[in-house]
Amino acid sequence: MPSRYRFAEYSSEWPREFEQEAKRWRELRGAELIEVHHIGSTSVPGLAAKLIIDVLPLVREIGRVDEVSAALEDAGCKVWGEYGIPGRRFFTRDSDGERTHNVHLFEKGNPERERHLAFCAYLRSHPEACDE
Repeated sequence: MPSRYRFAEYSSEWPREFEQEAKRWRELRGAELIEVHHIGSTSVPGLAAKLIIDVLPLVREIGRVDEVSAALEDAGCKVWGEYGIPGRRFFTRDSDGERTHNVHLFEKGNPERERHLAFCAYLRSHPEACDE
């Protein structure tokens, strides 16, 4: 059964929800994790969005993530593999049939990481683009 999605005006709760998820990933990946970024439309103040927190953890070695996929599933993540972007590991979490989190995990140096970060940074620094 596919996940359902809802849209809403910007919520000041989204950064807090991101921090909770970032903490979860820090605990799951420990020393392998370098940093965690909030991406996607919920990361842009004032922008309406799907009620899905997008998270981008950056790790030292992407192959080590594959070694713990079963543990990540046990922690409530659905494992999608690269899911169309070479070098990415994509995970999702749902609650009661609704998608709550997308996790785009990359190894340091992967150029796709920059693309994801740049899009959000552009919208944050260009409010007129959000209005469009």
